[in-house]
This record gives sequence, structure tokens and C-alpha cells, in this order.
Amino acid sequence: MTTSGSLRRRAVAAAAAVGALALVVGCGGSDDSATGGGKKDGKVTITMGLYGVMGLKETGLLEQYEKENPGVEIKAEIAGDEQTYYTALQTRLAAGKGLKDIQGIEVGRAKEITDTQSDKFADFSDVPGLDHFLPWKESQITTADGKVLGLGTDIGPMAVCYRKDYFAKAGLPTERDRVAKLWEGDWKKYVEVGRTFKKDFKGGKVAYMDAASGLFNAMIYGSPEQFYDEKGELVHDSNPVVKEAWGLAADAAEGSLTAKLRQFQPGWDPGLANGTFATAVCPAWMLSHISEKAGPANKGKWDVAKAPQGANWGGSFLGVVEQSPVKEEAKKLVAWLTAPEQQAHVFQEIGNIPSSRQALDSPEVKNATSAYFSGAPIGQIFGAAAQEIPDKQVLGRKDGTIKDTFSQGLTLIEQQGTARDKAWNTTAERIEKAVG
Repeated sequence: MTTSGSLRRRAVAAAAAVGALALVVGCGGSDDSATGGGKKDGKVTITMGLYGVMGLKETGLLEQYEKENPGVEIKAEIAGDEQTYYTALQTRLAAGKGLKDIQGIEVGRAKEITDTQSDKFADFSDVPGLDHFLPWKESQITTADGKVLGLGTDIGPMAVCYRKDYFAKAGLPTERDRVAKLWEGDWKKYVEVGRTFKKDFKGGKVAYMDAASGLFNAMIYGSPEQFYDEKGELVHDSNPVVKEAWGLAADAAEGSLTAKLRQFQPGWDPGLANGTFATAVCPAWMLSHISEKAGPANKGKWDVAKAPQGANWGGSFLGVVEQSPVKEEAKKLVAWLTAPEQQAHVFQEIGNIPSSRQALDSPEVKNATSAYFSGAPIGQIFGAAAQEIPDKQVLGRKDGTIKDTFSQGLTLIEQQGTARDKAWNTTAERIEKAVG
């Protein structure tokens, strides 16, 4: 079975268009009076606040639910940028208005939500049939007293996306299994391949990787602990995993192995379209973005290889606001959207890896390939990567903020030539201000 490249492109384009509108409307004061849906004349209206390409609207699931439930109308607003979306969500949670019935929650925000906003979200622990999720997925959105604040959509097992044509021009293997062998077991080998690529590449100005921050994220998310320990204490400045990731990412930046970009920030999309870099560390959900922005002209030039080590970057949940006038109807919709069949459907259409064990084991997922990425068996590659994700993942309240701040710090090295120690100190100061 093959994921549909054309549908994937339409999905991302639709999300971008809606996202642009949502950012204008959703961040302005005029939307503050907007609330959730309601019931009128025997009909139920459910509103949703989403971000990025979560695949619920883009793959037709919302339309399907409306057809199967004629008395239900679903209105979804999609913001293109999660950071902007979450800032607006925090403002509305504090004000108690402007909230949608269903709100998307990125995994980097989950701990902050469970620790500080549990009274604002409905409890799913009474919903039957939730044992199909990966055990660690739902634990990420569960409070200390057992309240489940949302249900999981996708997860973010990682691989490495690479340009076969560029590898050939550098005299490197191009077949995905041989490529994976080059860096098997160690991200340092991935950087070493980059040094070889830089030395031997014949064909113009092309960087080995897009961003040092992508490498940093891949390394830290392969560890059970990143920025916080199990007691909730910050360890970002002492955790050896973080320090090692910073050091190797800084090596790549200082060695001119990167295109000096930040993923999903200005310049990265044109970099994909213009082919300015040869590799990108890619969680499963990133494939749809790459195929859209790199465009039809680059179909078949990209491929996917196993990452040096297993890791999870990203993933989302759907939560229902406690004050929603259609809370029970919204919970029913969330349970349906995150059921194994719907998660498998989203994967088939745009490649988001399910958080449901049943969906991961389904033929629709296991046998899926990607025409855009040279027929890569993405179901097998990302499914296997999902099994390598540590069973225990320690989250912290400001994980998302800290990750973004480290990415900005690495950009200081890449784009401004700042010494790594100075960039580290600047990053540490920014984190202290952001989380203090």
C-alpha cells in the first residue's frame, strides 16, 4: 500500500491556507469572544483548535464523522505554527474565554498542562476501550491523581531523510540499508559521514544537513531524561545527554556541515525546494512537509534511512475543555478520531505514525510505502523506530520552551559565528528567564 503524495501535498497546502487565516483571527482580540460550540434546534456544533498538519481535517475524517453523525457540525481552525498556537491557548486558558471545545496539545506542552491546567480540561479516564494506546503515550497526559486530559494522535519516531542524488555525487552509497549502515548506532558517525560528504561532494554548493538543531533534538529525545528529572527538577545544564548533543551539534555547525537553517523557520522551506541540503533528521510527521515544500520536481530524489538511534520527537493529543457546552459530544468525537482505524487512515494519507499499538500492527501501516521517498517502506522503518523509543519518558513543564531556546542558541553558532561556550551561556540565561 502506498501513501498518497498528491493528497499529502493538498493536505499541507490546505493546512497552510487555513493556518494563515487562523493566525490572523486566532491571535487578534476580535476572537476573544469566540467560545466553543453548542446545541441548537437538535444540532450539535463542536469547535476545534488545531495546529500544523494533524491530519484530522486534511484527510477527510471530520467530514466523515459529520456524515456518520448527521446532527453534528464540526468547525476546525488550524494554526500553521504550534508555538504561536500555544501562546494563544495559554492566554485563553488564563482568561477563561476564546477556547474551542477541543484543543490540540503538543507533547512538549503536556507536562505543563497536566501540572498547571488540569482543572481546565475534561477527564478521559472514564472512556472505555483506551487500552489500544502505547502505554507511555497516555502516561504523558495523565495527572498524578490519574486524570487523563486527552487522547493521543500521532507520535514522532525518527529516521534520516536524505537526497540519493547528492549522496551519489559525493561517492556515498545511495541504497537506504547501506546508508543506514554508515551511521549505525552512533550520531557521531552521522556527523563523520557529513565530513566525508563535504570533502567529496561534486555538484555545487550543498550542505550536508539542514540544521544543527535537528541533530540536537534527535540525540536528546533518544534518552528517557532530557531537561527535567523525575522529581521535576531542571537538569538541562547538567544532563550529560544534553551536553553531548550540544557538543556534537556545535561540531556540525562550526564544521560548516549545516545549511544554517532552523526547521520550520524562514529559509527552511526554500531550502527544501532549492535542494540546498542533503539530509534532515525527520520524525515521521515531517515527511508530508518535506514532500510538499520540496515539490514534485524532487520526487524520487529523497529516500528514508534508519536513524543511528531510536528517539521520539513530537506527537500530539486532543483535549476537551471542561467548560465546553458540548463536552460529552466532544469527548465522543475525540475517542473516534484517535481510534486505531482513524489513526491508520491518517498514516496512510499523510504519514503520521499512530500512537495506537493496534494501528501500528495493522497491515495498512506495516505495508505502507512512500512513492515520493523512492518507495521507502515507511511503515516498517518508522514502525521499527517506534519500538526503540524508551518506554519511560520524563517530561517537564517547559520542555517545549527549552527545546526552542536551545535551537535558537545553536542558530547563534550557525548564523552569527558565536563561540559555542558563549552561545551555551546565552542559552542558559534565556532558559533561566523563561522558566524561572
